[in-house]
Amino acid sequence: MKKILFVCLGNICRSCTAEEVFRVLAEKEGHSDLIIDSAGILSYHRGELPDPRMRMHASSRGYNLTHKSRPIVTDDFFEFDMIIGMDDSNIDRLKEKAPDVKTQDKIFRMTDFCIDKVVDYVPDPYYGGAQGFENVIDILEDSCKGLLEKITRNR
Repeated sequence: MKKILFVCLGNICRSCTAEEVFRVLAEKEGHSDLIIDSAGILSYHRGELPDPRMRMHASSRGYNLTHKSRPIVTDDFFEFDMIIGMDDSNIDRLKEKAPDVKTQDKIFRMTDFCIDKVVDYVPDPYYGGAQGFENVIDILEDSCKGLLEKITRNR
C-alpha cells in the first residue's frame, strides 16, 4: 500500500485538487490500494473547504473537492511514502519541517511527474482569474498521470 500526501501553502487550491485528481485517476485505473491525502504548510485555513473558485472549476471537470484544509504535521513525514509539494517554496518549507534526512528523501516536486506539460511548478491561482484555476487543473491532470505511471512501474 502506497501513501501519498500532496502539499501546498494553504491546502485550499492546489494540493486538495491534486488529491482529488489523483484519487479519481487511481480509481479509474483500479488502484484502490493507494492512500491519498493533502495538507498545507500553513494552518491558516484549517477546517475550511477548498476555495469556491477551485471547487467550481474542478466540478466542471467532474472532480468533487470535499477535503477540509489541514496543516502538515510531523507524523505525516513518517506516515506517508511520498510527500509532494507544488512549488519550490513548498519544497523548501517541507525540507525545513522534515524531522530527519530519511524523511526528506520522501519529498518530491509535483511537476517532476509531468508527461506533456513543460513547467517548473504548479502556480498558486489564489490571486488570479479563472484561467489560473484551469491551468492548475491542466498541470495536475498531467502530473498525476505521470505520478501514477511511476508508482505502477515501481511495484
